[in-house]
Amino acid sequence: MPDEKAPIGRRKFLKTASLAGVAALSARVAKADEPVKAPEATQEPPSGATPVFSPDAPAESLVHPAKAMPDDVPAKRIRDLLKLEPDRRFGYARDSYRSALYVPPDALPKPFETGRPLGSALYFMVTPQEPVKLHRIQNDQIYHYYQGDPIEMLMLYESGTSELVVLGPNIVGSQLVQLFIPGGTFHTARITGNRRWFLGGVSAWPGIDPSRDVELGDAEALAVQYPEAASDLRDFPKPMEPPEPTKPEPESDKCSEPKDPAAPAEASAPEETAAPEAQSKPATPSEP
Repeated sequence: MPDEKAPIGRRKFLKTASLAGVAALSARVAKADEPVKAPEATQEPPSGATPVFSPDAPAESLVHPAKAMPDDVPAKRIRDLLKLEPDRRFGYARDSYRSALYVPPDALPKPFETGRPLGSALYFMVTPQEPVKLHRIQNDQIYHYYQGDPIEMLMLYESGTSELVVLGPNIVGSQLVQLFIPGGTFHTARITGNRRWFLGGVSAWPGIDPSRDVELGDAEALAVQYPEAASDLRDFPKPMEPPEPTKPEPESDKCSEPKDPAAPAEASAPEETAAPEAQSKPATPSEP
């Protein structure tokens, strides 16, 4: 055989390789004969909500259609849950985010040369009695629709043009769920619809400093600068009165029930009027 004539070193290598192959094969055969262990059962999570990211709990299971938000939730309930407070720009608002990253002074162009947070966000609510006040902010911002009625937005751009848009849920009806408002744009908004409150948000960059970036507008002065929007300017800032509550229709006259013949007859009106006359007639003196 050729292996018998191979050098000693090569013969030892081939023999060692053969023995290793036999040992590996024997190990595989032995492992195949071992009983297969069933996978350990996953321990049930403790009582409570199923983990959000568990593969056994897809995202659909986190939605409960039976617990959808009712349509008749009052505005005060929303304000209390979100801790909204009266605001000079909106009806009610609360800051929800302010970036921890602060752009130092002189790192931003005017009018932000004194430094600003990198970004900010807030919740706000509009009601018929509390519209968005006529104001402008130096920062670029995006308005977001969350829930409730739509709002009509009037914007007066620095270019001298104006625009009227609707921010609301009806996307197929050309309503917007996000609205970009360039910095320096005077704007105001009022609610429309039936639910009688609008819940939205504002994100801005750089972050808003209300003491330096907010300016309330003069409707009459702006009406001169924007004559095509003069009528809206004079109308929008006025709070809208809520609609009168629907009064229930009066019930139709019910048919009178038949009287019980066994019941005593009621005194007639003439007899009632005759009683006072009898009392007023002087008494006849008795005969001796």
